[in-house]
Amino acid sequence: MMNCRGMGAVMPSKKSKAVALKSGGGLYANINAKRKRIAAGSGEKMRKPGAPGAPTAKAFKQSLKTAKGK
Repeated sequence: MMNCRGMGAVMPSKKSKAVALKSGGGLYANINAKRKRIAAGSGEKMRKPGAPGAPTAKAFKQSLKTAKGK
């Protein structure tokens, strides 16, 4: 039994979610980061719409709802 209610008492899944929210990540941040890596010469390519692993229209709609300032 843990007496402490600090970060050690938080479930691991909740820790990662809190870190993700603090880092300012998200769909558009990931897209912009990949564009920067491509411009720097990483050799990566953007996925075409509808390709496996590419963001769906639903993902874009959800990201608009959760964007800062909205």
